[in-house]
Amino acid sequence: MASPTLDLRNLGIRQNARQNGLLGSSFPGLMTNSFATSPIHAAFAAPVAAHVLRKVNARAALFNLPEPSSSLLAECFRQFGIEAVPVSDADSQRLHTQKFDACVLPLGGSVGHIIELARSSPSNSRLVIYGLGGSAQDAMRYSKHCINAMFHEPLERSATLKLLRSTRPLVLHEFRRYVRIPVMTDVTVVAADSSRFLVTSQEISAGGMSMKGTTKLEPGQLVEVTFSVLTLPQIRLRGHVSWKKPNKSVGIRFDVKDERRQRLREWIVSYVES
Repeated sequence: MASPTLDLRNLGIRQNARQNGLLGSSFPGLMTNSFATSPIHAAFAAPVAAHVLRKVNARAALFNLPEPSSSLLAECFRQFGIEAVPVSDADSQRLHTQKFDACVLPLGGSVGHIIELARSSPSNSRLVIYGLGGSAQDAMRYSKHCINAMFHEPLERSATLKLLRSTRPLVLHEFRRYVRIPVMTDVTVVAADSSRFLVTSQEISAGGMSMKGTTKLEPGQLVEVTFSVLTLPQIRLRGHVSWKKPNKSVGIRFDVKDERRQRLREWIVSYVES
């Protein structure tokens, strides 16, 4: 006969698993048996990642998303302790009246007013915005709204988890371990020979930024970048190209002697502390 202490432990395991949707479900990397068969064996024979079993501590709105994208995103968010909440167009006012930490919106339609509705809420002004689907032109169309990251369609579990893993600290407000802000906005790049390029930012930090949209910049090349983001008005910064990738991505390292960089540093501190 099992001791009372062991029974309470089993009950806690089962309740935790049920709250996180693990009973009767299967996840990659986890055992497929239901805990109901043998809770002790399931708990100790196949360790479950801590981030899967921890309590929900953030909420992400899934705005007007189709199936099966909505279900896959909800499952992936759950693995990082983030509750996914479906929000329909008829209930869009919830994005202004309720607290959310992130929001996923389809970029194929017209959602600019939805982003503005959410970010005009005092509770959601720092909302992490994910775009779903759409073309590169769609992403550029919403660049003034500073979308943080994009899920490409059709959704793939591995790519979805990878993106959520990299942006999770921002959603969960773990800012001390997060020095780069993922944000998509228009950036004008002027090279030393006066050639000009319009690209899209990917991540911004006090020391530099990554962006995408041109193959004509080379490592070591001196540039000046101009952009604005959310509450930061237009800013110009000197720097040089530090790396380049075949997918039209480039990295810029800002000039440490450029005093204008202090404005960006102050904005980042304000962004992560508010």
